[in-house]
Order: sequence, then structure tokens, then C-alpha cells
Amino acid sequence: MGRGKFRIYLGSAPGVGKTYAMLSEGHRRVERGTDVVVAFVEHHNRPRTEVMLHGLEQISRGELEYRGSTFTEMDVDAILARHPAVALVDELAHTNVPGSRNTKRWQDVEELLRAGIDVVSTVNIQHLESLGDVVETITGVRQRETVPDEVVRRADQIELVDMSPQALRRRMAHGNIYKSDKVDAALSNYFRPGNLTALRELALLWVADRVDEYLREYRGEHNIRATWQARERIVVGITGGPEGRTLIRRAARLAEKGSGGEVLAVYIARSDGLTAASPKELAVQRTLVEDLGGSFHHVIGDNVPDALLEFARGCNATQIVLGVSRRRSWQSVFRPGVSAAVARESGPDLDVHIVTHDEAAKGRRLPVAHGARLGRSRIIRGWLVGVTGPALLTVLLNQLVPDLGLANDMLLFLTFTVAAALLGGLLPALASAAFGSLLLNYFFTPPLHEFTISDPKNIVAIAIFVGVAVSVASVVDLAARRTHQAARLRAESEILSFLAGSILRGETALDALLERVRETFAMESVALLERGTDVDPWTCAGSTGRNPVTRPEDADVDTPIGENMSLALTGRVLPAEDRRVLGAFAAQAAVVLDRQRLVDEAGEARRLVEGHQIRTALLAAVSHDLRTPLAGIKVAVTSLRSTDVDWSGEDRAELLEGIEDGADRLDHLIGNLLDMSRLQTGTVVPIIRVTDLDEVVPMALAGVPDDSVALDIPETLPMVSVDRGLLERAVANIVENAVKYNPVGQTVLVSASALAERLELRVVDRGPGVPDEAKGRIFEPFQRYGDAPAGAGVGLGLAVARGFLEAMNGTLAAEDTPGGGLTMVITLPVRQGTPPSRPDLPTGATT
Repeated sequence: MGRGKFRIYLGSAPGVGKTYAMLSEGHRRVERGTDVVVAFVEHHNRPRTEVMLHGLEQISRGELEYRGSTFTEMDVDAILARHPAVALVDELAHTNVPGSRNTKRWQDVEELLRAGIDVVSTVNIQHLESLGDVVETITGVRQRETVPDEVVRRADQIELVDMSPQALRRRMAHGNIYKSDKVDAALSNYFRPGNLTALRELALLWVADRVDEYLREYRGEHNIRATWQARERIVVGITGGPEGRTLIRRAARLAEKGSGGEVLAVYIARSDGLTAASPKELAVQRTLVEDLGGSFHHVIGDNVPDALLEFARGCNATQIVLGVSRRRSWQSVFRPGVSAAVARESGPDLDVHIVTHDEAAKGRRLPVAHGARLGRSRIIRGWLVGVTGPALLTVLLNQLVPDLGLANDMLLFLTFTVAAALLGGLLPALASAAFGSLLLNYFFTPPLHEFTISDPKNIVAIAIFVGVAVSVASVVDLAARRTHQAARLRAESEILSFLAGSILRGETALDALLERVRETFAMESVALLERGTDVDPWTCAGSTGRNPVTRPEDADVDTPIGENMSLALTGRVLPAEDRRVLGAFAAQAAVVLDRQRLVDEAGEARRLVEGHQIRTALLAAVSHDLRTPLAGIKVAVTSLRSTDVDWSGEDRAELLEGIEDGADRLDHLIGNLLDMSRLQTGTVVPIIRVTDLDEVVPMALAGVPDDSVALDIPETLPMVSVDRGLLERAVANIVENAVKYNPVGQTVLVSASALAERLELRVVDRGPGVPDEAKGRIFEPFQRYGDAPAGAGVGLGLAVARGFLEAMNGTLAAEDTPGGGLTMVITLPVRQGTPPSRPDLPTGATT
């Protein structure tokens, strides 16, 4: 019996409808005659999901006793006995109750698949094990139930169930996900728009990587080396020189010409020590390519053209962008540049763009770390010159000018010794000196063709020749070493200077710093490990690269930082001269980690302070502003119920009026509190309609005395695109606030005028006014400026009004009234074109 097929509906966030999609798939298969059963589905009392269970056979759940309580779990034995063609299993990452057949539900699913049963399951992106830390950073919630990524990757089909953050929040406000008493808390915490957008991006990127993985597997299985131009992938080869920015921008413009274009900047580093490029310039170019929507890659390879082409074909690239070589024209005669080599070897499946720039043909001027180190090809050339040069010179002198003289012969031989020293260093020069002295002795010193010297003067001459040759070779080798040290120290000083600058700038990106370590030393992975005590296990505080280690002893390079922290690198063993710079990086990593934690603690403390301030204001509102009308109502009701006093009709009417006024005040205060809560959770969804201002403003004045406000709204004003209900409540709050502070006997003026594509509504009072420095604070929640009148409320009216107006694309600002007082200026958008249609609204939205 073969293994069953595995299909997963991957949700970008809770509530996007993955269970609904799974049940819909079950109904489709039943309609096609497939034997489908519901092995386990959790509908969470969501009516629409519960309805989808009708018409599907459900396997009864198994019951387990645990700590005195009864729990239900998926009955694997019953499903295996029933052996359907397809089993629907919800919540793949679920942890089973202790005592179950398996610890995790995904292990139950593995049993069903091995039994030949096809499984359709669901899981959310936040439950993938590799994304646990990322999700916790985004949402502040640690996911306890996770599923290994490999389990999901092994699925035969993965379908993403996605929904925009706005639509998901509307579903939440409708009550389609959680009960109404949990909606506000969910919207203001986990389901914030930023959280949902980040989770959605994680899901899209994860699925996109899976699609690329399928494509790579298929190409590998069928040995396909040609590029498949499913989408434009443009590889930019950079050297760390100043022309890199030009190349990156050029590649970004090429990518914009087609939909879905992707830019991959790649730097090829040699495998011997510090990178040849300036780390600072590489960091700038990395930031640039990421800002333009691309990605940066660091590849190790001694043959730059081959490594670049291998990378491009490995990522299925369609184009390569390279710069015109910075080598001078005469250098290209001996060896073609990287651009020419890549263009020659790219083949018909890769387009190579050679981009000119300001640094073309000006020579390399990078502060290289290994520029003076003698490479293999240079040493070989040194040996060839040192050995074959004297031999050819001997043949040439014997054939053409046999009587040139021993002194001239020695000078010519010394020329090849110096050339060997310049090319290959000390050893080829010593070999050239020894070989040249033997040739001089045998061919040019009497007696000829014998390794003897008859004239003592010739012995002194040959000795001087050997001494001069050795001296020149030593000086040249020492100069090469000093040049190498100077170049290395220059690279190190630039790195240390950059580190010092990052400390002064307060940079706190640990991942970016670790990536810089990996790029600088050309390593495969870097991990910052820490532990509480000497006996505690190591934990990873941050890592980058492939397969970072979890223990310092598993690393190729381990740099301790204090007693319980270590920087662990894998890839190769670093020479001792590199560890000094690595120590500086390690110390900086510890500082960055501490700074990150301090910033997090400061942010948490700031949130606690803000929460404390809001709680204090709410307590003040409850203790005074809410209790005052309650006390009045209580007194009036008690008086009316009293049998000791025979109240007259006029007295009863007065007491009832007091009860009504107190109830109105309570309703107004509680309404403002609820409105502010909805504004903070983002559930205010305006119904935009084309409206005449004179139809809304008069209705907003119902809560103030008739003679306290004067209206000046011309009938010729253009119509505005607003939510009538929200505008009415906003204007009512502003007018009530103006009436409270307006002197007795004077009226508040409400006037309107048109200005270009906007309409201004001005509420003018003659009260004490507000200083300029306080005008911004009066719109904050729980703020009451100066000596607020008794019973003036909790200071939410203006905050709610501004929130409602901004939700309708309007504004609210405060200005001084000429002659004294405060003017509130409401700006609203004038109708544009066809009136907007009515949007779908959540049932709990404020209108």
C-alpha cells in the first residue's frame, strides 16, 4: 500500500478561513464520489464553519482522562479501522493530551499517511517552528504549539489561505472569529494591522520559497541547466567598489520593467582571510539593494567568473549585470576581466549587461587586505623567471656575445634574480641566485666547463653576486610583507572605525552585525551564544548563515565574551592575525545585545507608564465624573420613592428632569469611552456618502441650549463626502466643548465656507482660549485644559472628534479666535465625481 497524499491549507493568520477552505474541499471531493470523513475539526462555535460540517461523515473523538478532567482528541485507531480515502484533520500543530497515542497531531497524521489515507489539514504560518522567534518579535506572543517546517514542506500540495488585514479585522468586528467580549482585546493586541501585515508577508514569502524549491527540485531531477524565465531574476555582480551603487540601481530599473522582477546582488569573496572590499562600502550597497526590494548574497569562490555564473544558474537567474572592468587597458592584454569572462561563458540562457560607470579603466583602488600577498600564479611566474631566465640567458650569451665580460654577465644574471624576487618572493630569488652562480662558474669563469675557479678575483666576484642577489631578494620580500601588513592593518582599521561609528550612532541591529562578521571573514555561519551559569545549556541570542551551531565546541572558531557568552563561527579556521578584529566584533555584539534588551525593557516600561496613566484617568472618571450623575439619579429616585414627603407635580417633574439629565450625562460619558476604545482598536469604519452640511450640523446641536449657538451655513456650499453619523457626533462633541467654556450670555458661532476642494466648518467661542504650546495636547485622551467647569467630563470629547474626522479623511485643528477665545477648524473633503458605494461593514463597527 502506497503512502497517502498530503494537502495543507496554510493560513496567514487565525481567522482567515483555512478550516472553511478545508471543509469546502471535503464537500467537493464528496460530490465527486470520494470517501471523505472528518477526522477532527474545531469550529470554535463559528456558525459558518459549523454549517460546513453538515453533509460530511464525522469520526467520533476519543476521550482521555487527565488530572481529573475529560478531554477529547482525534481517534487514530477509529480512523484507521474506518480507512477512508480522505481524512480532514484540523490544527496540524496541536499538542495532544498526555496519554494520547502520539505527542503531536502531526505525528497522528503521519500514521494516517503511512496507512495510505490521503489527509487534508490546516496550519497557520505562526505555528512553523523556524518562525517562532520572528512571530514572537512581531506579535509579542510566543507560540507554544509548533510543527517542524519539514513536515509542512513534505506536503504534496500547499495552498495559501490569505486575507487582507483590513478584511480580517472586519471579520473580527463582525464576531465571525471571537465572541464579542473578546473582540476589542484581540483587535488592540494580536490583530493589530501591523501584526497582520507582517504575518501575511511571512506567509507569502514562505510559500514563494516553497514554489522556488519545487522548481529547483524539478530542474535537478531532470538535469535542466538552462534558465527558465518564469520571472526575471537579475543578478548584480559587485566588487565593493564605488561603481556598485550604479550597478544596483541599473538592475532595479531593469527589474521594474517586468512584473515580479527580483534583484539579487552578489559579492564573491576569496577564501583567504579578510574580504578584499571595504566593509563600509559593502554595508552601504547591501542597504541600497534591500531598500530597492532586492536581496544581498555573499559567496566564497577563488574563481570569480565561475562562482558568479554558478550562483546565477543556481537561482535560475535570467540576467546578469556587471560593470565595465576597472582594470587598465594594458592589463586586459595579459588576462581578460571578470565581465569579459562571464559574457564569454554565460551561454544563450543568460543575458549579460555590461554597464559603464565613472570608475571604468581607472584601476583598482580598494583598501585590500590581501593585495600584497603573493598568490600561487605569481609564485609560479617567479620560479619560471628565476630558473628558466638564467638558462636562456646562458644560451643567448654563448651564441651571440661570448666575450661580453664576467662583470657584465653577472649584472645580467642579477637582473633575473631581482625579477624573480619581485614576482615570487624570497625562495625563487635564492634559487635563481644559486642557479645563476653555478652557470656563471661553469660557462663564464675560467677554466670553462668546469665547476672550479682558477682566479681568486672571480671567486670574490661570484661571492659578491650571490650576496647582492640574496640581499635584493630579502629586501623585496620584506617590502612585500610590509605592504601586506599595511594593507591588512588598513582594512582592520577601517573595520574598527566602522564599528566605533556604529557604537556612536547607537545601531542596535544584532542580525546585521552578525551578518557583517560572516561577510568580513568569509564564514558560513555566525552565532552569538549565551547561558545563565556554567551548568546551564547554551541558547542562541542571534545567528546568521546556514546551519549555525548551538554549542561553542562545535564551531570552527570560538571567541569567548566574558564568562557565559561566546561568538561561534563555522566555515574554516581563522589565522591568528584575524582574531584581533574578530574580538572587536565579539565585544560589539555583546554591547548590541545588551542595548537591544535595554531598549525592549524601556519600551515595556513606557507601555506600563502609559497604561498606568490611562487607568488613573479611568479611575478618576469612574470615581468622579461617572459617580456624580449617578449620585444625582440616586438622590432623585430615593426622594420619589420616599413616603414621608408628599411631592407636588412640579417637584416630581423637577426630580424626573434631574434623573433624565443625569442619565444623559452618563450616556454621553460612556459613549465617549466606548468611542475612544473603538478608535484605538481601529474598528471605526465610516459609511461615506455625499451629504449636505446643513442636513447634519443642526442635528448635532440637540444637546446644547437653543440660544447658545448661532449657525451660519450657506445653502450654496458644495456637498461633502462623509459619514453622517460620525460627523454629527464629532460636531456635537466640539460644540458642547465650546459651549462649556463660552462666557454666559454669549453664543458660539458655527460657520462654514468652501476652499478649493475642501470645506471648512469653524466652531468659534469667546472663552479663555488655549496657549499655542497646549493646542496639541487638548486632542489627547483624558486631557482637560485649565480650570474645567464642574461636570466637564473625562476629557475625551475632542480626542473622539478628531479620531472620527480623520477616519473620514478630514482634519481637526485649533486656532485662536481674534479678540480672545478658541476656534476649532474642521476640514472635510468635497464630493469628487460619482458618490462612493456603501462598503461591507462589521456588525460591531461604529457608525
